[in-house]
Amino acid sequence: MSTLRQFSEKERDYHAYQARQNYLRQQRTIQFERDELEQELNQERKAKEFERLTKEEALQAKNDALAENERLKALLAKHNLDA
Repeated sequence: MSTLRQFSEKERDYHAYQARQNYLRQQRTIQFERDELEQELNQERKAKEFERLTKEEALQAKNDALAENERLKALLAKHNLDA
């Protein structure tokens, strides 16, 4: 009977060990997937930030060009009035 009890205890211990191992594998998988998603999210954020900055720079360049155009028009108008 004690031999049967030892086998039963060993089997129970083995199942507990396997359950712990399965739990740890699941947790590693979850963490790995979470890290991958976080990395993708960061890449998307960087891409959107780059796009925003690019648009902002283009808008600033356009505004600078318009301001330069207005300055040249004013200079030309002044030059025509003086002549």
